[in-house]
Amino acid sequence: MVFNARKRRIPAKSPADLDAMEAAGRVVGVALQEVRKAALPGRTTADLDRVAEDVIRSHGAVPTFLGYQGFPASICASVNDVVVHGIPSNKVILKEGDLVSVDCGATLDGWVGDSAWSFGIGELADDVDKLNRATEWVLHEGLKAMVPGNRLTDVSHALEAATRAAEQRFGVELGILDGYGGHGIGRSMHEKPFLANEGKPHRGPEIQDGSVLAIEPMLILGGEVDSDVLDDDWTVVTLDGSPAAHWEHTVAATAQGPRILTPRSDC
Repeated sequence: MVFNARKRRIPAKSPADLDAMEAAGRVVGVALQEVRKAALPGRTTADLDRVAEDVIRSHGAVPTFLGYQGFPASICASVNDVVVHGIPSNKVILKEGDLVSVDCGATLDGWVGDSAWSFGIGELADDVDKLNRATEWVLHEGLKAMVPGNRLTDVSHALEAATRAAEQRFGVELGILDGYGGHGIGRSMHEKPFLANEGKPHRGPEIQDGSVLAIEPMLILGGEVDSDVLDDDWTVVTLDGSPAAHWEHTVAATAQGPRILTPRSDC
């Protein structure tokens, strides 16, 4: 679906479209849960990728990420100081205390679900655990702005305000990854508009009943936000080695309130 700049509205999906997107999103949710179960010390991120692909295909869907702009895997698996877009590898062996962010997409009957989940391998260090819990909280606080009549940047502002509130709530300094954010989603994984994770409110296109966005805060422990992309042209890392967390849901705006289209058991 093409973004209509003239009308300044984010395109709306029909109720049937939203149901179809949720069906795809539920596949993603199952895949993420199975990946988390498989994420044990000694396993590799390539092992996690194989689990996700098997789950997705067993549900009659296809991995959206695989081959997308040349991406070579079915999930992004980002460990510790890798913020997003980590490429699964047999060389990345999980160990106790690692923070793992898994981003996953599935396409079912032409519709895409996209979600990310960060979790620890065993017990996390206290500050890293606070980072992760804070990022989850920011996602759920920010998506509350996904209601008809709001503007795009009302979601951005809600995410930024929640990030600052989370610093006080969880007792950690948090940096917002610059230049990355959420996006429209539907029959393609990335549709217009781009959704920044910070910004002034009341700007951008209007959110309609049936508008859908992938909302995904990416937060860095310690407040520093400098990052770099590795030579593989995908992997985004923090320059100072600080750990990062990434949480994402595909969310529809409805008259009844925000509807999460990528549900899993933690919701």
